Amino acid sequence: MMNEENKNTKMATFAGGCFWCTESDFEKVDGVLEVISGYTGGSKENPTYEEVSSGQTGHTEAVQVVYDPAKVSYKEL
Repeated sequence: MMNEENKNTKMATFAGGCFWCTESDFEKVDGVLEVISGYTGGSKENPTYEEVSSGQTGHTEAVQVVYDPAKVSYKEL
């Protein structure tokens, strides 16, 4: 989503609990353009959801949020 047409967008990454719940909350915010779920940290490359959920890979569920700072600030997110 961040390309030449969207030079005024920013990206922020947030980790905290279940990414599906977090993703859903961010998608409701005016000014959020895209929310991408994934993992951060951890020791295994390309872990499965089951591996991360087990707590044995050291990963944290996270979301990347692409947003328009003219409509919503990082602090508000």
